[in-house]
Amino acid sequence: MRIVIVDDEPLARERLRRMIEAFPGCDVVGEAGDGASALDCVNDTSADTVLLDVHMPGMDGLQVARQLACADVPPAVIFVTAHSEHALSAHNNHAAGYLLKPVRRDDLAAALSRARQPSRAQVSALGGVVTGNGPAYISARTRDGIERVAASDILYFWADQKYTTVYHMHGELLIEQSLLALEESLGDAFMRVHRKALVAKRHITGLRLDSAEGAALTLRHVSEPVPVSRRRLAEVRALIEQ
Repeated sequence: MRIVIVDDEPLARERLRRMIEAFPGCDVVGEAGDGASALDCVNDTSADTVLLDVHMPGMDGLQVARQLACADVPPAVIFVTAHSEHALSAHNNHAAGYLLKPVRRDDLAAALSRARQPSRAQVSALGGVVTGNGPAYISARTRDGIERVAASDILYFWADQKYTTVYHMHGELLIEQSLLALEESLGDAFMRVHRKALVAKRHITGLRLDSAEGAALTLRHVSEPVPVSRRRLAEVRALIEQ
């Protein structure tokens, strides 16, 4: 879970950060002290969850939440405030949670757990990946037990012999499912671009054409481009030019 903390009080942000750092699978990827900076931070980091103070100078938290809701893939919003009267406004803005200051660790953990479940807006934006017709998570057995990755966090899949590597927001995971099975189960939010590669459309940022090395896609949060086969190039180009 990629989290941005928004509060005009630095000490309040620091306290939330310390609590979040103790939760496995949760990373604070940015902080902001006002509404405008919050919108830029969420956009730059592709955060999927925002801890959002309601009372801030200039654009308040409710206004920020309304703008975030218009994003292609809106993040989950958890309001944090010292004023209980804002609970109804939080509900009307479809917030994933509402926390009163001083925030208790157990309440924060519960709110983050609820935020992991995709909202209707996120499900719609993801083109049906997280629905009853497709898995919300990709799971694999590791030496530490069973690890799972939210479908919304996956950047791309790369197949090599009998295994497939899942490249996601927080690292890599090795699974045994074939790309064909994944392509059929995940739906239109993912695109086959190579016999070895299946990518998340929402993370595509560009297409590179090189006469020597061939075509390749650039993806958000991925340093190396993903190759595109000649067979798939026309379909990929059509998607990029939409």
